[in-house]
Amino acid sequence: MTSKLPPTLLRAAGAAALALGVALPAAAQEITIIREIDSNHYDPPRTAALAGSEVLFMLTDSMVGLAEDMKTIEPLIASSWDISDDGLTYTFHIRDDVDFCSGKKMTAEDVAYSLNRWNDPATKSPVRWRMGDVKSITAPDATTVVYELNAPHSELLYQLAQSFGAILNKDKVEELGENFGVTGFDGTGPFCWESWTPRDKLVMTRHEGYHWGPANYENQGPAQVEKLTWQVVPEAATRTAALLTGQGQVSPYVPDIGWSRLRQMPNIEVVRSDEAFWTEFIGFKVDKPMVEDVKVREAINLAVNQEAITQDLFFSERDPAYSYISSGALDYNPAIDDGLLKYDPEKAAQLLDEAGWKLNADGKREKDGKLLQPLLYTFTGTWQQVTEAVQADLLKVGIELQIQPFDATVYWGKVATQEFDMFVMGYPYISAGDALNLYFLSANMPSPNRMNWNDPETDQLLKSGMTAVSADTRAEDYGKVLEKVHDAAVWLPIDQKAMQIAYLKTLKPFKAHNIYGAGLYKGLQLGYAE
Repeated sequence: MTSKLPPTLLRAAGAAALALGVALPAAAQEITIIREIDSNHYDPPRTAALAGSEVLFMLTDSMVGLAEDMKTIEPLIASSWDISDDGLTYTFHIRDDVDFCSGKKMTAEDVAYSLNRWNDPATKSPVRWRMGDVKSITAPDATTVVYELNAPHSELLYQLAQSFGAILNKDKVEELGENFGVTGFDGTGPFCWESWTPRDKLVMTRHEGYHWGPANYENQGPAQVEKLTWQVVPEAATRTAALLTGQGQVSPYVPDIGWSRLRQMPNIEVVRSDEAFWTEFIGFKVDKPMVEDVKVREAINLAVNQEAITQDLFFSERDPAYSYISSGALDYNPAIDDGLLKYDPEKAAQLLDEAGWKLNADGKREKDGKLLQPLLYTFTGTWQQVTEAVQADLLKVGIELQIQPFDATVYWGKVATQEFDMFVMGYPYISAGDALNLYFLSANMPSPNRMNWNDPETDQLLKSGMTAVSADTRAEDYGKVLEKVHDAAVWLPIDQKAMQIAYLKTLKPFKAHNIYGAGLYKGLQLGYAE
């Protein structure tokens, strides 16, 4: 079987054991999950990184769970809830049989503390908006939490299912301070924090007393394996080889060149979910001199060949993106379709001329003695390859894109600054509101609104859409924002991809989830076949 592998995978397979340093499962009680990058920390309300959320879903529980259909809300920490007729008050009835990994009994006090910490401006959560316009969150007794809003929030339960609303041990958070999620952790999830070596691996062990998992799982606890290791493997070929050699048992991070090969392997299964969406894009900091002119941003969009990128780098496993969200997302506005910017380098050159960026004797764009050399921050790895392809396309129209790559543990801090013109990002969503409220609220500057998009009309439309009680009103408001930001060419969309996970058939079959792009969700389904 290995003799049919491409030479790059043969070499990688030979080196995989050394690169990973992971032994085969002992007594079928350990699973290694292969991932591409690490998070910069694991404090739930302070990270919007997928690399953070995919681990946190296993270490913690949220108020409610979410089924694989991405629609059905399941009881989790809250066994039930009541919603007032005006949609402003949610009364959650909290389970009384939940323990943290430390053994401490969880109460409504920990729930209210965790949610109030998420909402506290001092926490600087990049996703605070997901909570809605909070009036108060209180715990009148040990099993009740009252969540009061100043305005309705139609997606509140969906947002409370996310990892940002994880319930944490108040005592442990206060003990560790800024080191919570760095040197230690204490949650109620099916797995417990054992150790983290940044840029290498995070090890978690089974929470033996866990029995309150969401109803979408046949196994609601405890977990089926004693230990899970999230192993960082930056090299694309080595990630594929890790599965082929059994050094890892599961991975959502197979490089695109590897998916077709793995589908042919008799010992490997590939599962897919199309229940949510993932778009990757390059954003512009719209108030920086290099890219402040909308004609320059439009020209960059027109100069880049997304179809070629998805074919050459992603082997057609992804679709080229021209809109900021998928046309299948709730509240997508088809009115933007005719104006989407697609590959047209001649039109790009024309717009650059109109903007005053003329070709000099060296074939480079110049204006007032300055060259058009925007600075782009990127992750290393796959994203760096994408930006180099973009760089080559832009050079054809005279733009000298400057690329600065960073490891993922550094990148997140770098893109919270004002030191760059362009940046890379990918994000999961199920609706227009889910996407637009994340990136285009002015209150979310400088991160995750890294574009410095500061527009009062956008803010008002997003607020109206979030609090709308009518689906038509919500769609109209979000549709106007979609038109506005596309007209301003705030992003350069690159691709849209589906959730796929490869795993060894020595494991039991399971479905891919798609909550925030974290395909393994709680990890309760992971176990070895008998």
